[in-house]
Amino acid sequence: MRDPSLPYGHRRHTDAVPGAPALAARSVSAGYAGTPGPALTDVSLRVPAGARVALVGPNGSGKSTLLKAVAGLLPVRSGEIRIYGNPVGACHHRVAYLPQRGEVDWRFPISVRRLVTTGRYVHLGWLKRPGRKDREVVSRVMEDLGLTPLAERQIGQLSGGQQQRALLARALVQDGDLLLLDEPLNAVDAGTRETISKVLSELQRRGKTMVVATHDLAILASEFDGALYLREGREVEPEPGAFAGLPVGRGAAWVG
Repeated sequence: MRDPSLPYGHRRHTDAVPGAPALAARSVSAGYAGTPGPALTDVSLRVPAGARVALVGPNGSGKSTLLKAVAGLLPVRSGEIRIYGNPVGACHHRVAYLPQRGEVDWRFPISVRRLVTTGRYVHLGWLKRPGRKDREVVSRVMEDLGLTPLAERQIGQLSGGQQQRALLARALVQDGDLLLLDEPLNAVDAGTRETISKVLSELQRRGKTMVVATHDLAILASEFDGALYLREGREVEPEPGAFAGLPVGRGAAWVG
């Protein structure tokens, strides 16, 4: 993967450490400016490359906080996060983040195609404009997610499910290796749910790693390899009989 000629924040590409997991977080605490205590306390997570792991818990349990810390959007107060063996931000091109739909200003005057294309900017830097390869990637992902007929529509004219697909497309065109997805199936119609599930399964077959915040306990066993359960910002044991899968929390060995 080549560096942009003038990258954002002077960040460069860094190769993965051989044999390192896609994500390793050890005893991580993180919080938000202006709040006295951490929103996430002493949480550990290990995700092997190519795995799909769920973050499970009620609203306010720390799922979004953990994803933002891994994405480099929220500072870590204590503990350590490694991505393919490197510190957060060492190669931000490898990490694609999907926020919750409510965090986006859908009144912004931009088309669906332009919104999706912004996912390519991480490869372009400050000066370079999207080229033929970028346009091809955008078109392919939009087709996979059924967005082609909506390409020139203003994003505020989309339904909730269409907005969710547009955000996912923006994350996918980055072509990151680690996908951090915050509630991608929340409050969407059955058709959108099926489309997104198929796309995520195909990405995993291609070797992508996914950490997905979800409320849907019914799909854990069929769609995930492991799950980390959170409550009030801390890791908790799953309820008896709940899906566990491969160990990914504090019981997993730290490899960084």
